[in-house]
Amino acid sequence: MARTKLIAGNWKMNMGITDAVDLARSVADKTASNTDVEIAIFPTTLALASVSEAVQGTNVQVGAQNMHNETDGAFTGEISPTMLQSLASMVILGHSERRQIFGETNDFIALKVASAVSNNITPVVCIGETLEQREANETSNILQSQVIAALLHLKDLPAHDMVLAYEPIWAIGTGVNANPDQAESTIAAIRNFLSTRYGSSAADALRILYGGSVNPQNWEDLSSQENIDGALVGGASLKADDFAKLVKTSSSITDLEIDSLV
Repeated sequence: MARTKLIAGNWKMNMGITDAVDLARSVADKTASNTDVEIAIFPTTLALASVSEAVQGTNVQVGAQNMHNETDGAFTGEISPTMLQSLASMVILGHSERRQIFGETNDFIALKVASAVSNNITPVVCIGETLEQREANETSNILQSQVIAALLHLKDLPAHDMVLAYEPIWAIGTGVNANPDQAESTIAAIRNFLSTRYGSSAADALRILYGGSVNPQNWEDLSSQENIDGALVGGASLKADDFAKLVKTSSSITDLEIDSLV
C-alpha cells in the first residue's frame, strides 16, 4: 500500500527564536517545489509561535516536541494540547529522551497520546529498544509492549490521525543507523503486530517512520523499503540543505512507487 511519506525534523534543544525562524524559512524555500512528501519541523516550544508564523502558507507543517495530557491545571512549566492547537499540527510523544532522562512512563505517554488525538493534534509516537535489549532478542517484546501501552486509552487504531516512529535507542545520535534490512524487518513486524490487533486495513494505512542517525547518505536505501514511510530526523534536520535532500530523495522514491502502481 502506498502511503504519503513524512519527513519530520526534530530540532531538540537547539537554536533560539531568530535562528529557528531562519532555518524554518530556509527549509520552506528549499522544499517549496515538493508536492508529494509531507514535511514537518519540530522546534523548541519557545520558538513555536515565531516558526509557525514564518512558514504560514508554505508546505511545511510545525509540530511540538512535547505536551502535557491535561488541558489546564497546576502543572508548572508544562504546555497543554489546547495551547498547542493554534501553533502545532503534530507533537512528538514517547521519545526515548523523554522516557530515559525525564522518567516518562508508558502510562503517562498513553494519556498524552489519547489527549493529542482528542484535541486534533497528530501524535508522532516514538518506540525503540536499547542495544542490550536487541542483543538479548527482546526487540519484538519491547516494541509491542510500547505500542500496546501507547494505544491503551484509544478504542481503535487512529491510522490517519497518528504516526509511529521506530527509533532504535542504540542508533540515536550515535552515527550508527539500523541497516535497511534491520529497519525494514522491524517495522514490518510492528505493522504485522498491529494488523493482528486492529485489522490489516488500519495497520496498512498507518505511517511508520524510521529515526536514528538518518542523513542524506543513508536515506535512499532506507526510504526505498516497503514499510518505511518516512523519517524522524535529528542532526540532519538542523541543516536546510541536508533536510531538503531527504525530502527530494523521498519524493523520488514516491514517484517510483506511484509509477509501479500505474
